[in-house]
Amino acid sequence: MTKSNLLFTGDCTFHSSLTSHQSPVTILSLRMSTPARKRLMRDFKRLQLDPPAGISGAPQDNNIMLWNAVIFGPDDTPWDGGTFKLTLQFSEDYPNKPPTVRFVSQMFHPNNGSICLDILQNQWSPIYDVAAILTSIQSLLCDPNPNSPANSEAARMFSENKREYNRRVRGIVEQSWTAD
Repeated sequence: MTKSNLLFTGDCTFHSSLTSHQSPVTILSLRMSTPARKRLMRDFKRLQLDPPAGISGAPQDNNIMLWNAVIFGPDDTPWDGGTFKLTLQFSEDYPNKPPTVRFVSQMFHPNNGSICLDILQNQWSPIYDVAAILTSIQSLLCDPNPNSPANSEAARMFSENKREYNRRVRGIVEQSWTAD
């Protein structure tokens, strides 16, 4: 098998799935023909070449519009050591419109599984790429917005009883080690 007949898929593996009349260029051209898909492929390549510390992400097999990502809890925070899974769902309007991003992992956070991040809402700009989105979400772990909570219990605890909040977060971190 030569490099020219390998087909890249989102799980970072190569598959020899081409018939004798197909070429990788033709298949990629068909799949990557929209501006959103081209941009996502560029984002993926950049993320692979120069990944920011503590994040990773890749499109799901055969679907560049749906990504799986992992954010590692920032060092020296209650989230330290945690491994948190997310999904990013892109539309054909990307990069002009942000993706929908959700934590798959259980979270105890004022902003919970639904991510309330300005850059994913009213501050969105097409200059943001997947790496910038994931890095911003990682920062949100340590700097939540308790004024716009999805989880009012976590927001109240974050504001009124930081010690108990940190204890609950540590429990979520420990759960992240055994979660599927």
